[in-house]
Amino acid sequence: MRDEEGSVRPPRRSRPLSGEEARLWAEIARLVTPLRSRAQPAPAPTPAPAKSIAPNAAVKPGKAATKAAGAPPPPPPGPPKPPGKRASRAMPVLTAAAMPYRAPAQAPSQPPSGLERRARLALRRGSLRVEARIDLHGMYQAEAHAALVGFLMRARAAGHAHVLVVTGKGGPSFDDAFSERGVLRRSVPHWLRAPDLRGVVIGFEEAARHHGGSGALYVRLRRR
Repeated sequence: MRDEEGSVRPPRRSRPLSGEEARLWAEIARLVTPLRSRAQPAPAPTPAPAKSIAPNAAVKPGKAATKAAGAPPPPPPGPPKPPGKRASRAMPVLTAAAMPYRAPAQAPSQPPSGLERRARLALRRGSLRVEARIDLHGMYQAEAHAALVGFLMRARAAGHAHVLVVTGKGGPSFDDAFSERGVLRRSVPHWLRAPDLRGVVIGFEEAARHHGGSGALYVRLRRR
């Protein structure tokens, strides 16, 4: 560009618009109508929303639906076929390793027998002394069993050979036979034959009358 004096003037540098200028320019630009050749393309039409079908509206069946309705129902499934040779071979077989472990049965040791004839006669006559005794009267089975085992262990530790276990005779009536006293009279011989006492008890036998008779037992212990 040239000024009034004919000299060439350098072009002006554009500066950024301020916030107020930018707002005014935007308002002016909205008032200007663009030329046809430079007109902006019309926005694409918004698609109309699809019409919703009422839930109670009935749909007319077509030809395919009519044919499907008229077709006969499929036959029911038959019974399952038995497995063939291949299926039976494929079934898992339980081996010895898959079976649950069971402890091998142990041969029971010799249960205690009766007393020797010489010792039995000596105890009955009083020439052989009973070294210790326990009375299980009035005890329940669990209490009596624990007391009996403890007594025999202590007697063997003390070096005793012959001890007396009093169980009680039990009455002649039905109730007395099944009372704790009658149960102990039947249970104590089984306890003395049990495996946990076979290393302690050698033998036992019914006591003499003056020691309790059928309500007591002579028990011979193993020496340590």
